[in-house]
This record gives sequence, C-alpha cells and structure tokens, in this order.
Amino acid sequence: MVSKLDLYKVFCEVANCKSFSKAAKNLYMTQPAISQSIMNLEKELGVRLFTRTSKGVKLTNEGKLLFEYINSAINLINVGEKKLFEARNLMVGEMKIGVGDTISKYFLLPYLSVFHNKSPNIKLKIINRTTMELCSLLKSGEIDLAICNLPVKDSAIAVRKCMDIHDIFVCGEKYKELSTKEISLRQLLEYPLIFLERKSNSRQYVEKIFSSKGIRLTPEIELGSHELLLEFSKYNFGIACVIEEFSKDYLDKKLLYKINLTEELPKRSIGFCFLKSVSLSTAAQRFVDIVGYQ
Repeated sequence: MVSKLDLYKVFCEVANCKSFSKAAKNLYMTQPAISQSIMNLEKELGVRLFTRTSKGVKLTNEGKLLFEYINSAINLINVGEKKLFEARNLMVGEMKIGVGDTISKYFLLPYLSVFHNKSPNIKLKIINRTTMELCSLLKSGEIDLAICNLPVKDSAIAVRKCMDIHDIFVCGEKYKELSTKEISLRQLLEYPLIFLERKSNSRQYVEKIFSSKGIRLTPEIELGSHELLLEFSKYNFGIACVIEEFSKDYLDKKLLYKINLTEELPKRSIGFCFLKSVSLSTAAQRFVDIVGYQ
C-alpha cells in the first residue's frame, strides 16, 4: 500500500520537474505509476493539483498552495535523514562527557585525543564536576556519559570499570623519614593531613575506611583538586592523600615520597557511568570502545 508520504514525494517531484515522464525517471518509477499516484492524491484531497500543457504539466492554484508547504516538509525530512546518516557515521554530532578534573588530566586526555583524530567532526563538550554532581547531570540528560570515581551506587546508572587506582599518602622533604619506615593509619593523625574536600567521592571513600577502624579524620587542609594536594604536600604543608597512578610524575622525580603503611588502603576504580534506560549515542559508544574497560 502506498503511503500518503510517498504520494506527497511524487507530487513534489512532478511539481519540480513539471513533467510526469521526468519525475518517473528521477524516482525510478513508470509514467503510469506516477499518473496513478497523482490521481490517488487528488481523489483523497478532493482537488485538482495539475493541469496539462503542451510542455508538460503545471500546478493549479490549489496545487501551488499545497506545494508551498509540502515541498518544505519533504526538504526537512531529507535534511533530517541526512543528518541522521551523518551522525550514525560520526560525520557530525556532539558528545557530552562529564568527568572530574583529576581523571580528565591524568586519564581522559590521551583517549580523547585518539577519538578526536578518528572523528574530528564530532563536537566535544567536557563538563568537570564531582562524581555526585555528574550522576545528577546524567539523570537529567545533560551529559551522555561520565567517567567517575567508583563506587557509584544508583539503580538508574550502569557502571563499567576502566582501571584500578590506589589511594596513598605522600609527603615532601620535611617528612621524608616517614617513607623509610612503616606507620599505621592511626599514627598518621600525629601529622598535619591534607585531603580533598568532603564532597568528593575520593575523600568519602578514604574517610569510610578510617571510620571503619574507629579513626576520625580531621584534616588540617582541605583542597579542591588533586593537583593542589600534590603541590601543598611538596611544599611541606603536611601529608596528602592522593591517587598513586595520578602522582607518578611527582614520585618518579622525587618531588614527593610515598609513605609506607602497615595496612595499605583497598584499591578502588574509575569507570564509565551512563543511564541504563537510554542507549548510548554512536559517538559515545565509539569512545567507550576506544577506552575499553576491565
């Protein structure tokens, strides 16, 4: 059965070509099929759309009125289909990623560079927030996916682990002797501690470990970024809790020293978070595939 949309496409082609035969050629149809389509449309609308001339056909007044709207609609449909094809093939589009500052700098950028080189026409929008804030943005549809500090426990959000990370304590020259021996978590309280702000997922994770052992954390300094933790520790303001994998440059250059604990903190992970109820866009899925996960 021929749909009304198909009839309108035939109508627009005939109107543009001013000829049944030319329209038939362009649409890969027979001329009788074109004629029958126009007759069916005229019957359904109850008006005559074309009149025959010595050179072909021309629109009636009613046909001109209809063409003004239908031609625009058909063009918009064609543009929409083209845009969809381009997006599916990563020719155009946008990808919105939510990520924390630390993960963005030390983990995301190399993978983002690979993605950008493969899909240069995809516009990237990077939003930096805490894990809790990123989960809210996901659920409100403001970002396509997030890379967060795990664990994330939300029934609406799917999680895929990317890599393990380890929380460690580091110090500068002033407390260097601590790196030559083992000390307990409780002994750490004897020194000025530097932590991320309480709202951060990393801080909450470590704080829960201390709390489970009956130890209450009272940091002397609270900061808003991992980079500041490293710098404040380097300048001997105290002992900082940092992520080992994101601190290697400081440790390798002996700008900071890792403190050996009698009991190391359990490892945790970073990973992708996205809504369970919404399929990832083609661009987002391509990026996830580039990064991969454990």
